[in-house]
Amino acid sequence: MPPLDGRRIWFVGIGGAGLSGYALLARAWGAEVGGWDRVETPYLAALGGVPVELASEPVVPEGWDEVVVSTAYRDQVEGRPRAEFLAELVSLQRSIVVAGAHGKTTTAAMIAFCLDRLGDDPAFLIGGEIPQLGGNARAGDGWLVVEGDESDRTIAALRAEIAVVTNVDLDHHAEFASRAEVASLFADWLAAAPKAVRGDELEPVQIELAVPGEHNRQNAAVALAAVELAGHSRDEAARELSGFRGASRRLETRGRAGGVDVVDSYAHHPRELAADIAAARDGGRILVLFQPHLYSRTRHLAREFGVALASADVVAVTDVYRAREQPVEGVTGKLVVDAVAETRPGMEIGWTPAVEDGARFLARRARSGDRVLTLGAGDIDRGAALILEALA
Repeated sequence: MPPLDGRRIWFVGIGGAGLSGYALLARAWGAEVGGWDRVETPYLAALGGVPVELASEPVVPEGWDEVVVSTAYRDQVEGRPRAEFLAELVSLQRSIVVAGAHGKTTTAAMIAFCLDRLGDDPAFLIGGEIPQLGGNARAGDGWLVVEGDESDRTIAALRAEIAVVTNVDLDHHAEFASRAEVASLFADWLAAAPKAVRGDELEPVQIELAVPGEHNRQNAAVALAAVELAGHSRDEAARELSGFRGASRRLETRGRAGGVDVVDSYAHHPRELAADIAAARDGGRILVLFQPHLYSRTRHLAREFGVALASADVVAVTDVYRAREQPVEGVTGKLVVDAVAETRPGMEIGWTPAVEDGARFLARRARSGDRVLTLGAGDIDRGAALILEALA
């Protein structure tokens, strides 16, 4: 009998990358599912036939046994937290959970890709689209590969058979007071798992990869270690991994116009920005449109953002994408602009509060042979289309 047979579960925020995947897996495991969201999203396409209410405010119809609530709506609707439901899913199938400050989407995708190509029929719940696997979530009879989240400490509740930490860094300043606090959380979680992979202990792989950058060689090392613990030959897994072409919004080429390549990435931490800029270097200039994400992160890491962005050739910075946070007086994208100017005096840099402003700024300066990167975890990805349109 399917593990969730007979349950009727309503998801508040079902259109998001996370809950849409949970709903997909719950339905495959026997539950009747439905949900609410504010707008139609691409993730709903994978849930064909599932009843979905679209409205400006959360809707919970009568007759549903359980209500699972996205973190974004936890203050508006009573129900089971999404993290608690994810912990249940992880407990129902042998699981590989990937955590870490950087690279966890790509690493989880690499693991799922290898297992799929090796015939394992994995299920997966990943925070980004994996075009070669048909989406960001899937049901399967093999391992369940999950991208975990330390931002609210909920990773501690995910009891994986194989626990993976890509690396340790302080990225969520509203939740953690220090890097040591993050390291302690990960150490306790790894210690509780039957098998563990610690990315900081591994050397980058030296195999041929289709995805660029030293950071992806490190991600690949972590992925191969996890696949080996899952019972597969490392050499066979490495051969399959060489065909992995990446996750959406991870140095994803969005188009080319006027001899200029436009590439989009979810990078939102100084380490990630620096890694992507280095990986994108291909002989020409690098122009960057960066959107800071979260006021807390921008306030604490403005100087580090400045150092990372100074490795580009031309930079435009938008205002902060607020996401789940309330505005903080005096914290804007201008802090990052000033930090770049201080790091590299004379560099061409634009303070362009709106994404549209930044797209125009860079399009006017781009020339054939350049590469333009749109970087950030908010809605900066729409800037790629604006730049391509301006260049056409």
